[in-house]
Amino acid sequence: MKEAYLYEKLEEAGIRCGLCSHRCLIKEGSRGICGVRENRSGTLVSLVYDRVIATHADPIEKKPLFHFLPGTRSYSIATVGCNFHCRFCQNADISQMPVDQDRVMGEEIAPERIVSLALQSGSSTIAYTYTEPTIYFELALDTARAAVDRGLRNIFVSNGYMTRECLREIHPDLHGANVDLKAFSDAFYKEQCGAKLKPVLETLQTMKELGVWLEVTTLLIPGLNDDEDQLRDLARFLADLDPDIPWHISRFHPTYRLTDRPSTPPESIHRAKALGLEAGLHYVYTGNLPGDEGEKTFCHACGKLLVDRFGFMVRSNALRAGACPECGTAIPGVWS
Repeated sequence: MKEAYLYEKLEEAGIRCGLCSHRCLIKEGSRGICGVRENRSGTLVSLVYDRVIATHADPIEKKPLFHFLPGTRSYSIATVGCNFHCRFCQNADISQMPVDQDRVMGEEIAPERIVSLALQSGSSTIAYTYTEPTIYFELALDTARAAVDRGLRNIFVSNGYMTRECLREIHPDLHGANVDLKAFSDAFYKEQCGAKLKPVLETLQTMKELGVWLEVTTLLIPGLNDDEDQLRDLARFLADLDPDIPWHISRFHPTYRLTDRPSTPPESIHRAKALGLEAGLHYVYTGNLPGDEGEKTFCHACGKLLVDRFGFMVRSNALRAGACPECGTAIPGVWS
């Protein structure tokens, strides 16, 4: 347990948390929406600072990050809890544990130990993932700073609901992020996630301003966020922000509280990819379709195959100093 970062005491009113865009007002003895930040006698404490629920050395492609040190491993950690309550959460057993089961579990692992384990695993980065890194920000920030001191880089896999203050606090020790842009509809965010769209769009803009390498993922759910006009608007927003942002469009499978929808047809994923390219994005990828050509990276200028992937495995990488060997075009990303 640790005193939380980024909060304000409001005397009789309670505590205002400043980590995410819910900006929860937390009364004495109560917790925020995430279920892991509690007001104890006027002090906001993190219940998960030293309670790690998951650790694993993953291929960085699993995050997914395709333009950040391809073929390397990323030591991935999480605690329980989340500031979203997505009906389709793939990790609901741990992300929703404090809400669904009223439990906070995890192994006591200090930041310095996490960094040592990452180095022992041969990883080049530490990924704060599986749940939502914003809600265990104290652990993430302390670990990120220790990681940089020992030559590692840091990655958030996030729903993008953190505040500007939160991002500025961890900058410049946050090097890359994959942010879920779950839909381009406020109604979707409200009904399916318990959140709003605008703060996520603001986070994407802030990350670009700060120089964090950014990739975006959309899980395409039949009948909920696969409307072509909505996808076109989403893709145009990303292209206007930066056409070099890689957009990952992933296939949905029924899970958690959203089991009445079928898996996404591959042709829907391919159509969304085409809309992204038509909007001006240079790199649009397909996810959860192992063996699909949309997993590969091609030069946006000449079309040469640069990074050949199958699932999370990199089979070959033809990049030379971050450039296409055929036409010399610089390919945006973090390559070394």
